[in-house]
Amino acid sequence: MSMLLGTTITISSNHWMMAWTGLEINTLAIIPLISKSHHPRAIEAATKYFLAQAAASTLLLFSSMTNAWFTGQWDITQLTHPKSCLLLTTAVSIKLGLTPFHFWFPEVLQGSSMTTSLLLATLMKFPPTTLLVLTSQSLNPTLLTTMAIASAALGGWMGLNQTQIRKVLAFSSISHLGWMTAIILYNPKLTLLTFYLYCLMTSAIFLALNTTKITNLATMMTAWTKIPPLTATLMLTLLSLAGLPPLTGFLPKWLIIQELTKQEMTPVATAIALLSLLGLFFYLRLAYCATITLPPNSSNHMKQWQTNKPVHIPTTTLISLSISLLPLSPMIFTTT
Repeated sequence: MSMLLGTTITISSNHWMMAWTGLEINTLAIIPLISKSHHPRAIEAATKYFLAQAAASTLLLFSSMTNAWFTGQWDITQLTHPKSCLLLTTAVSIKLGLTPFHFWFPEVLQGSSMTTSLLLATLMKFPPTTLLVLTSQSLNPTLLTTMAIASAALGGWMGLNQTQIRKVLAFSSISHLGWMTAIILYNPKLTLLTFYLYCLMTSAIFLALNTTKITNLATMMTAWTKIPPLTATLMLTLLSLAGLPPLTGFLPKWLIIQELTKQEMTPVATAIALLSLLGLFFYLRLAYCATITLPPNSSNHMKQWQTNKPVHIPTTTLISLSISLLPLSPMIFTTT
């Protein structure tokens, strides 16, 4: 309830102090969920998350106070002072985990449970993304474009040598944030559409992983013995997150590349499109491990018996939407 309250306060506020208050409520609400297991790694993740979010909130408050000092405005949309814009970009980048402020995000996700990782990757990114959209017209285009390309590159490179699924999804989140940041100056609604579809696909993957108790590549290789249909559709959801047509994940990448080309930003569109191939490789590796057939090597893990644990209706609904939403793209495109 506190997370929902903090998110609602931030996304509905016009005053910087109210936005800051909502972000603080969100931070204090998620920390008990991260450290709930009382494991040393969970406590470490909660500490890292608190330090990163506290630093970002301090910068955001300092940015808004500086802007109010020089302009007399506390309105979120009236951010006009150049130094305040720079500080705000830094603060929101830390909160989102954009490059070069991404260091805390994979470690925090790895130390959290699957459900908490889902909240960190989706709901907790909504208020900072909203602030970035509201102030997008005042921000530095060169800085945002540089951070977008760097995030897409780092999300692809760092995800290649990971064996833990949560870390792979963390770098996937960083890469997707790069795509959102690249288009935010030219079409903020498209940024929100990309964020919604990313949340849809990520939620489907996290819920499927939570049902089958998959945490790394080794357990993913033997997970097909538990719930074969869910593991097969998980493969398609991973390919959708990679952005392969004709799956849902292709829609935001297609629209972003089209919009960047219209804005004569063809080099940026080419760069992030090529960098997404790095992410495609580790998505394909995950999808290959999630298929019904085992890879051509022996596994040290015992095959697990098929379980009778039911797959919840939200999981199946989210997976279906994550795979088959592309035919509705003309209607979605006209609404954006």
